[in-house]
Amino acid sequence: MSGSARRIALAFAWLALLALAGLGIGRTLEVTGDLRRFMPEPRTPAQRLLIDELGEGPGARLLLVGLDGAPAETLAAQSDALRQALQADPRFAHVANGAGLGLDVIPESLRAYRYLLTPTFDAAPLDRAALNEALALRVQDLGSPAASLVEPLLPSDPTLETLVLAESWQPAHQPELRHGVWFDRDGRRALLLVQTRAAGFDPTGQGEAVQALRDAFERVRGTSASTLELGGPGAFSVEIGARTQREASLIGSIDSVVFVLILWLAYRSWRAPLLGALPLASGGLAGLGAVALSSDAVHGITIAFGFTLIGVAQDYPIHLFSHQRPGLPPRDNARALWRTLGTGVASTCIAYLTFFVAGVEGLRQLAVFTIVGLATAALATRFVLPALLDVDGRGAFPDVATMPRVQRLWARAQRWPRIRVVHGLALAAVAVAIAALAPGAFWQNDLSRLTPAPAELLARDARLREQLGAPDVRYVIVVQSASVEAALQTSERLRPALDAAQKRGALGGFDLASRYLPSIATQRARQAQLPTRDALAPMLARAVAASPFQRDAFEPFLEDVERARTATPLTPQALAGTPLAQAIEGLLVERDGGATALVSLTGIQDVAAIEQIATAHGATLLDLKAASESLVAEYRTRVLTALALASVLLALTVWVSLRDARRVLRVLAPMALTTIGILAVLRLAGVELNLFHLVALILAAGLGLDYALFFDHAGDARDEQLRALHAIVVCSLTTLLVFSVLALSSIPVLRAIGGTVALGVLCNFVLALLIVRPAPRALEAAP
Repeated sequence: MSGSARRIALAFAWLALLALAGLGIGRTLEVTGDLRRFMPEPRTPAQRLLIDELGEGPGARLLLVGLDGAPAETLAAQSDALRQALQADPRFAHVANGAGLGLDVIPESLRAYRYLLTPTFDAAPLDRAALNEALALRVQDLGSPAASLVEPLLPSDPTLETLVLAESWQPAHQPELRHGVWFDRDGRRALLLVQTRAAGFDPTGQGEAVQALRDAFERVRGTSASTLELGGPGAFSVEIGARTQREASLIGSIDSVVFVLILWLAYRSWRAPLLGALPLASGGLAGLGAVALSSDAVHGITIAFGFTLIGVAQDYPIHLFSHQRPGLPPRDNARALWRTLGTGVASTCIAYLTFFVAGVEGLRQLAVFTIVGLATAALATRFVLPALLDVDGRGAFPDVATMPRVQRLWARAQRWPRIRVVHGLALAAVAVAIAALAPGAFWQNDLSRLTPAPAELLARDARLREQLGAPDVRYVIVVQSASVEAALQTSERLRPALDAAQKRGALGGFDLASRYLPSIATQRARQAQLPTRDALAPMLARAVAASPFQRDAFEPFLEDVERARTATPLTPQALAGTPLAQAIEGLLVERDGGATALVSLTGIQDVAAIEQIATAHGATLLDLKAASESLVAEYRTRVLTALALASVLLALTVWVSLRDARRVLRVLAPMALTTIGILAVLRLAGVELNLFHLVALILAAGLGLDYALFFDHAGDARDEQLRALHAIVVCSLTTLLVFSVLALSSIPVLRAIGGTVALGVLCNFVLALLIVRPAPRALEAAP
């Protein structure tokens, strides 16, 4: 077999192996969107509550729905049809639009318990006077438009406690009722509140729920011109996910085109982009496979970031191509470059290895992906790629040292001033001063400001939330108790004080579990207030005799009261599978041998007053925004600690490779100055730094170290410096264009990484050229 045939066979074998690996990984890969994998372990009660609420809390599962664009009567009919359709869908736990007064929240099996749940008879007993008044009111009701609603309830519930409870369980701040359903104040938009069964951290489940809602709306809208508006965390995640996928696909396509064009222009060979892509693809698949094998599920952010971060691997084949020259076997070329290339790879891997110190599952996955990917790409470049290059010179890449444009570029670079030690120290001092003294906060601690949601989506969500009276997403009162019973009793004591705060305007509304499920002590006290059947029957008979009702019309009522009087009090477990369980879910949580009762708040006007009420009753007013900021700060501290350790290990790696203090300082100086310079530029631009900027700084530092190492590797030989210059120009130009496109993204995460790395590539290239390149005299003296 000829050499050309062997190379073609090896190329096809490599491609086949990549295809098989891709198929195998695709079949076993399980992708998750649970953002808790990218959050540090919560250490305080506030942080634990924050994580739980973001993932499992009812607020994270709410979809805010608005129907617009049609007459009010049409929208009302569509709202009710949509409610019925979603209630029959197992993907939704609760759907409310104001229709039906919520009678469905009390299933038939719990109707008798209404006398343990209602506060009606706490102040006045269920006696003959109460019965006389109730029956007189029912006679009036039967002659009113409400007769159709009241009549079915009368035999078992002449006091209408079912309606009392249903009305009291309506949202504290519900919208206006028009045509029997909720509307906004202008009467132009019908409103619904939908709770999904999928957790807030389950983007797949949220996506399925949102799509099911949209499909149901398309069925009920018919030929009308009505439109659907969605708000809430689930709607955010779906829209953001779709936008991210669209932009990632577009950016990936642009990056591929840029990579192909630049390599073709740089080497005037179609083989360059094809061969150069093989180590990169090998590294990506190896990294993804390693994470898939080491974790039960791979986070989507890990995949996106991982493929972005191992983009540095595209530099490895470029160095091999640019340093190839006639008469030098490719394997010898790869062997000569390996010490320098290996040092850069080892240093970059060390930087990501320190992510294990951060103690965050997502960062550990990212470290595994990047380290395995970079190592695989480097090893493929060293041992496999040379076998695909033409050894006898036919079709080989040209010697870039002979290219006129490279020589002209080098001649211009020789006229640039060199940066001495004193200049570097001065630049570093100025950059540090700017970064430290620039106005504004240095770090960004607000999680909400990292959202890629556009302003119009946030505005829509705020409008729907205000119209629906959805709970405040920042403040919540927390009652920590040893048992569910103790938590419910504390909540009951809180309620009068919160009612008073609401009346004086300090609070718009609130919701708590004891509103739906009183404590066992309260239920037993109400049982004690109920008359026995023997006592109630004669009182009821006298009241009926004085009314138009038949004598035996209320026999079911006597049975219900007796059943309630002797029943075992309700507990959260007894409510399982009922709408009441959904009402208290998220407001009452049992864990770690204790219980937590939450009080959701709406429209807080006086935070200090609400905090004082909570403290006076042994509860705590938690500011979830402050909790999120403390969590972010702790996260950043861990990452910064890891980076400090990485810096030390990186310097040691370079020292082991070069064994010369001057060379080590000269190689590390561009990277250090660039890092400080980027911080100064970002601070001057008013940018608050976040975790993504730190990740981008690591990537930029790895690229800068490679540039400096290869300038140093070339030594004083002019041709080697020309080859190094060509390789570094091609590497930096490819990376610069790729990350410049990323910087134009509408997604803050991608924009932060793209802008930071693009700036870092530019600075690293210029500084490496001005610091590491040899003096002109040395070149002239070189043979």
